[in-house]
Amino acid sequence: MRSVTDAPSPNGDIISIAVGPCFGFCPVYLSEISPSGTVVFVGERHTAVIGERRREAGAAAYRALSADLAAYRPADGATQRVECDAAISDTSTYTITWRATDGREAVATHQSRCSGGPGQKLDEVLKSVPDRLGIASWAKQITRPSASRG
Repeated sequence: MRSVTDAPSPNGDIISIAVGPCFGFCPVYLSEISPSGTVVFVGERHTAVIGERRREAGAAAYRALSADLAAYRPADGATQRVECDAAISDTSTYTITWRATDGREAVATHQSRCSGGPGQKLDEVLKSVPDRLGIASWAKQITRPSASRG
């Protein structure tokens, strides 16, 4: 998924969370938040809103989410999978990207519905993101007659 926020801020990384498809009709979307609290949502499939929307969540929302995701952030330039004791393979995948002002990225990937290990705690954080960023009504799962699974 492409990045859609404005240029990164010198005050921190832009955090991007891409929610990928599952075997069924799971919402597929990208959400980003900048250090200033600007949120960009791009609904791709099975979401109430298809396309791009923007809103302000505030810098405090950015700081709180950044703190909650910090334990899962790999080193700059690295991509790392968040471990899970047992994952269900047909659930949504998450790609969390921290993009620095100089373009460097750190990427964590995660399979949702983890039953144990570090991924279980990350599931809790990721489930809260739509409400925390104020995009829950946009990201809500909608099944359209013309849309296929996955």
